[in-house]
Amino acid sequence: MQHRVIVLGAGYTGAIAAGRLAKRLHREDVAITLVNAEPDFVERVRMHQLAVGQDLKPRPFSEMFAGTGVELKLAEVTGVDVDRRTVAVIDGNGAEELEYDTLVYALGSGWNAQGVPGTAKYAHEIASRPGALRLRERLGRLEAGQTVTVVGGGLTGLEAAAEIAEARPDLDVALAARGDLGDWLSPKGRGHLRKVFDKLGITVHEHADVTGVEADRVTTADRKAIPAAVTVWTTGFAVHPIAKATALEVTGPGQIVVDGTMRSVSHPDVYAVGDAAYAMGPGDKPLRMSCASGTPAAWQAADAIAARLTGGKLPNMPIRYFQQCISLGRREGVIQYVTADDRAVRAALTGQLAAVYKELICKGAAWGVANPTLGMPTRRRRVARERATAGSAVKTLA
Repeated sequence: MQHRVIVLGAGYTGAIAAGRLAKRLHREDVAITLVNAEPDFVERVRMHQLAVGQDLKPRPFSEMFAGTGVELKLAEVTGVDVDRRTVAVIDGNGAEELEYDTLVYALGSGWNAQGVPGTAKYAHEIASRPGALRLRERLGRLEAGQTVTVVGGGLTGLEAAAEIAEARPDLDVALAARGDLGDWLSPKGRGHLRKVFDKLGITVHEHADVTGVEADRVTTADRKAIPAAVTVWTTGFAVHPIAKATALEVTGPGQIVVDGTMRSVSHPDVYAVGDAAYAMGPGDKPLRMSCASGTPAAWQAADAIAARLTGGKLPNMPIRYFQQCISLGRREGVIQYVTADDRAVRAALTGQLAAVYKELICKGAAWGVANPTLGMPTRRRRVARERATAGSAVKTLA
């Protein structure tokens, strides 16, 4: 019988893990099923571009996985039973239960309303394609002079504010941040960020802790009202809730606790990658939710699964950071170089060259999904016949 591998979620990490496994393992020995609700790959790092009316290149999975042996199942995941090793899904034909021997959980994250009153009702999110498209439609109906307020001073908030201000100079764009603008960046990075925001006419509200969202404004903890015909909420991400409802060991927010090979510490036949995983990085700090963390984690998980199934050597590739890439519209950017544990150093690349650099990073990330071994030649190895999970002992090789 084939070893059944099910990958849940086809974002950057899930798609990379599925494709890399297909490159590492012999097709006769494994059945790799990738479960996803949408038929094409979504470049999540470009949702702020989609929101302002830019059209993104279609990337259908039918082309991406053609001839690889990866089977795409278009369905929504509704539950996981890690004791019975089953996944519950629903598609156009109704509910179904899938059985697995190894599970790769990559359902990722969505926007986090933080429990702030009015956010779910009035605010827009750009953590998903449907959210970005709804914002796109709403921005298209705004008249000149109306205010768009972006809440959140992290990477997503900075990129969204700059993109909207550049695309719609007729609007009044504002950013509300809890701390100082770009306070985690180096002095050079912060200086350039302020320069670009000033040039784009973005009003910055610093030390603004937003505690309420209404139809035409946001309010802060100090009772200040900030006008907002449209509110864009970018204050972090919340992990998909399914893992928290299982017997897996998870953190309080619901991330699956994994070891250095991205394998669950409580259920060795389950791996988690991307935003769904709680993994430790350099300096004993948890890896942050990001493509920068997720992509090498997907490589690590796929290579570990392949090694355990074939009796090969386990990967030992510590995940570390090199830079934070921030687009500030289409013509400006900041590339903040960082330490291995993600702390800013003095060096930063700014301006148009940084914008080009960021664009290359985005294109490279999408290319990496379609080329999960980065173009390097690979040999598909045979899987041990007598085993129940990727963590059990190898007895015989086919």
